Amino acid sequence: MALLELKNVHSYYGNIHALKGISLTVDKGEIVTLIGSNGAGKSTTLRTISGILPPRVGQITLAGARIDQVPAHKVVELGVLQSPEGRRIFPRLTVRENLEMGAFTRKDKAGIAEDVERVFGLFPRLRERTVQKGGTLSGGEQQMLAIGRALMGRPTVLLLDEPSMGLAPVLVEQIFSIIKDINATGTTILLVEQNALMALSIAHRGYVLQTGEIVLQDSASNLQSNEMVQKAYLGIE
Repeated sequence: MALLELKNVHSYYGNIHALKGISLTVDKGEIVTLIGSNGAGKSTTLRTISGILPPRVGQITLAGARIDQVPAHKVVELGVLQSPEGRRIFPRLTVRENLEMGAFTRKDKAGIAEDVERVFGLFPRLRERTVQKGGTLSGGEQQMLAIGRALMGRPTVLLLDEPSMGLAPVLVEQIFSIIKDINATGTTILLVEQNALMALSIAHRGYVLQTGEIVLQDSASNLQSNEMVQKAYLGIE
């Protein structure tokens, strides 16, 4: 049984049909990536899984239990945590306060303190900025904070939405290396990423979205060598 599964999911923004029958699976321990151009439906897929945009048709299951009609805050409690596009950290809160907000559904103070240390271990730069306001951090530091905040909820599935957006190439490599490390500790990841080359370099499997539909799915290595993917998303003629 897949840890996370979408079956024939249709989502709408008003009358706009954004997802047109998406079906995908994410197995425990995997990194699965969704690639596609702007407007393909990648972020919409994550919003639908998170309960922010409940599907009109279809089913979403987590470990076999349906979550497609569960309110967004309950989806978080079930362990589906998201680092959103654009980071959306709390600019007036300190780094530590932002991380503590990521654990707002938890009551285990000792466990929360352990996880703050875990995040600081993954992102040493955040330890140096513990009492600094989130809004004064660089773009790369804010991205680290957004991922760290999501990890504070101890995710069963971590949803990452465009973690490389707006970052310098050296920081992109650093962020993706850390994502790989997070996965190596046992966290299952569904990754939405515009930088298809980087995404496929760390993912196990991938899905290609075009205008709300999955047009291709395969192992990450096979997608990297696929002619259509190379021309459309990897810049290889």
